Amino acid sequence: MSNKEKKRKNDDEIVNEEYDENLEEPMADEENKQEEADAGQESEKELTETERLQAELDKAKADLAKEKNDYLFLRAEFDNFRKRTLKEKSELLINGGERAFKGLLPVIDDFERAITALATTDDIASLKEGITLIYNKFNKYLSDNGIKKIDSKDADFNTDYHEAMTLFPVDDDEKRGKVIDVIEEGYTMNDKVIRHAKVVVGQ
Repeated sequence: MSNKEKKRKNDDEIVNEEYDENLEEPMADEENKQEEADAGQESEKELTETERLQAELDKAKADLAKEKNDYLFLRAEFDNFRKRTLKEKSELLINGGERAFKGLLPVIDDFERAITALATTDDIASLKEGITLIYNKFNKYLSDNGIKKIDSKDADFNTDYHEAMTLFPVDDDEKRGKVIDVIEEGYTMNDKVIRHAKVVVGQ
């Protein structure tokens, strides 16, 4: 191979190397741009995820604040209800006793008039009639307030209503285990026994 051919060959190799280098540089630039684009997308995704989490956190805080306010409101309402109920119960006890005693005042007035009449009249029949009227009036007042006398005479002995003071022998088998006499009347208030009747029971 002549020197001239060798020189030409070397020049071709140099040109080829420069061409390869020039070809690689744009490819490297494209790869860098792609990497930068990918990195930007990743960064954008991370930012979007952070924003989403922050939004969820803000919503959770708002919900918690609302629940706390609702709880405080309900607690205040319950406290007011409890205080109001206690006040109403207290007033009911006071006013209930007041109403009960106020209803007895007319009966006391009648008794006072009867006592006055005892000193000024000898009409026993009229006094007896007046006392009977007062008694009936008092019984009506008790009945109107839910207080009723226990019907005990000749009834079967019942420990729910009766207290046996004594047992009395009887010949009639039908009277055994029954109330044959009432020593002291018993009473119920709204169907609840407030005093048992003291009775004599046949045996």
